[in-house]
Amino acid sequence: MKAVAASIPTTLSGTFRRHTRAFFVGGVMLLTFQVAMNRIDRCSIWAIDSIFQGRASEAWKPGLAMLVLALFAFFCRIASRWFVFNAGRDVEYELRVVLLDRLHCLGTAFYRRMSVGDIMSRATSDLQQVRLLFGFGVLNIVNVIFAFGSAMQIMVVISVKLTLVSLANMPLLVVFTRTLSKSLYTRTRDNQETLGKLSEAVQSNLAGVRVVRSFALEPFERERFAKANAAYLKASLAIARLRGSLGPMVGAVSASGTLLFFWYGATLLLAGPANGGISQGQFFAFWQASMRMAWPMLALGFSIAMIQRGRAGFIRLKEVFDAEPEIVDGSSHPPAGFGGAITVRNLNFAYGTKNVLVGVTFELEAGQSLAIVGKTGSGKSTLAMLLARLLPTPEGTVFLDGLDVCTLPVKSVRQAIGYAQQDAFLFSSTVAHNIGLALDKPDTPEAAVLIERAAHEAQVYDDVQRLPEQFDTVVGERGVQVSGGQKQRIALARALLLSPKALVLDDPLSAVDAKTEAAILHAIEAHAKGRSVILITHRVAAAARCDRIVVLDAGVIVETGTHDELLARPGVYATFAEEQRRETALHALAHEEHL
Repeated sequence: MKAVAASIPTTLSGTFRRHTRAFFVGGVMLLTFQVAMNRIDRCSIWAIDSIFQGRASEAWKPGLAMLVLALFAFFCRIASRWFVFNAGRDVEYELRVVLLDRLHCLGTAFYRRMSVGDIMSRATSDLQQVRLLFGFGVLNIVNVIFAFGSAMQIMVVISVKLTLVSLANMPLLVVFTRTLSKSLYTRTRDNQETLGKLSEAVQSNLAGVRVVRSFALEPFERERFAKANAAYLKASLAIARLRGSLGPMVGAVSASGTLLFFWYGATLLLAGPANGGISQGQFFAFWQASMRMAWPMLALGFSIAMIQRGRAGFIRLKEVFDAEPEIVDGSSHPPAGFGGAITVRNLNFAYGTKNVLVGVTFELEAGQSLAIVGKTGSGKSTLAMLLARLLPTPEGTVFLDGLDVCTLPVKSVRQAIGYAQQDAFLFSSTVAHNIGLALDKPDTPEAAVLIERAAHEAQVYDDVQRLPEQFDTVVGERGVQVSGGQKQRIALARALLLSPKALVLDDPLSAVDAKTEAAILHAIEAHAKGRSVILITHRVAAAARCDRIVVLDAGVIVETGTHDELLARPGVYATFAEEQRRETALHALAHEEHL
C-alpha cells in the first residue's frame, strides 16, 4: 500500500489530472447529451410549425427524430454520471489510502497536535466533501458550460434581441454567486473544524466511559459535549442560512429572466415572422432552450456551495498529507538477517526542553538478556521506544548488529526488534486475531497452532479457555472485555509470536501476580534462546533472571552489572531490592494474620 500511496498526488490539480480520462469521457458524454438536446429543440420548431402551417401530416418525421434523440440523450446522460461519479469515488478511495499511509508514518508530535476526533472528522466528513467536489461538483460545472453553449446556439439563431433581453439578469447572477462563494468557503471550514471538536468529545467519552462513570463525571462530560454540540450547531446553521439563501436568490434572478422572456417573446410571437417576429415553433424552442439552461443555472448555487465545501475539506486533508514524519526510512539496504546485537552510544533525548535521557551507553550481545531498572519517570519506556524507532532516534546512537538503525528501513528495524508495551493495546477483534496480528493469514490451521503456542508461553491460554468463545471471543474496544493482566499477556503473546531477533519488553508484567510472573519469565527465557531480550522492569525478581542489569536514574545510567554484583555494593539497585524484600515480607505477614 505504501508504494501505491506514494504514486497518488495530494493536490487538487494533480488529483484532477490523475483522473483526466474519466473526466474527459464524462465530459464528452455531457457534450453529446447537450448536442442531442439542441437537435431536439430544432426538431420541435419543425414539428410545431408544420402543425400550425397546415402540414400536420409531416409532423411525424421530426416527432420520430425527437424520440430517437431523446433515447440517445438519455444514454449519454447516464454514461456521463457513470464516468464522473465513479471518478469522484476513486478519488475518495485513493485519498483514503494516502491518509492511512500518512497516519502510519507520522509520530507522536503530530498526534499531540491533532486529536483522534479531528482526524476521524477529516477521514469521514472531509473525504465525503472531496468526493462530492470531484463527482457532482465537476459534473454540474461542466454541464452548466455545455448547456449554456447548447441553449445559446438555439436562442441566438432564433432571435438575438430576445436572447439579450432574457439574459439581462446574467451579470447580477455572476456578481451574486462570486460574492457568496467566499463566505461559503469560510463558513464551511469553520463548520468542519467544529465537527472535529465534537467528534473528539464523543470519541474520548466512548474510550474513557469507565473512567467517567467511576468518577461520576457524567454531568461535566454532558456539559462539555453540549458546548461542542452547540458550537457545531451554530456553525452548521450559519452555513445552512447562507446555502438556504443562495438557492432562492439564484432562482429569483433566473425567474426574472423567464419573465422578461415571456414579456418580450410574446410581443415577437404576436408580430409573427413576416414582421420581424418569431413563429410558434421558434417561441416554443426558445422557451425550451432557456429552461434547459435555467436548471443548470439554478443548480449553479448548489454546485458552488459543493465546490467550496470540497475545497475546504481538501485543505483540511492537506494538513495531514503535508505533515512531516519524525521517523523516516534510512537509505541503506538491510542485511539478509540480523543477529540481534544492540549497541547504544551516548544516547541523549529530550521532550521539548526537558532532558529524558543523558549519555546512555550500553551493549547487548546477540542471545543475551538485559534488564533496565529504574524509578517511574527515569526514562525506561522512552529508551525502549527509541530502540524500536517508535520515537525519532538520534543518528549515531543506536546500532543493530553494528548498523545505525537510522540508516536502515524502519520496517526492517521493527521486524528485527519486537516491542511489547506496558499499556497494552488490543484491537476490537477476537483474541486470536490480536495475538496473530503479525501473521499474513491468522485464520489458517497452521496459524492457530502458533497462536495457541504463544498463548501458552505468555501464560494466558487458560484464561482464554475460560472466555465465552475462547480464542474467538471479541475483546471489545481497546480490550475492554478482558482484565488488565489478560490484556498485557495477550499483547505479550503477540510479541512472542513475532519471534524477532531482539525482544524489547516494556514492563509487561506489571498487572500479573508473582506466580504468573515467574511462569512468564520462565517462558521468556526459553523463548529467548538465539535472540536478545531487553526487559524494562521495576521488579528486582524479574531483573535477576537477566544476564546483565542497567539502572537508570533521571535519564542517566548510574549502575550496571549482574544481579549479584549490584547487590554486593550500596546503590540504587540494592535499595530497590531491600525495599521490595520488605514489601514482600509485609504482604506475607499480613496474609498470615488474615488466615
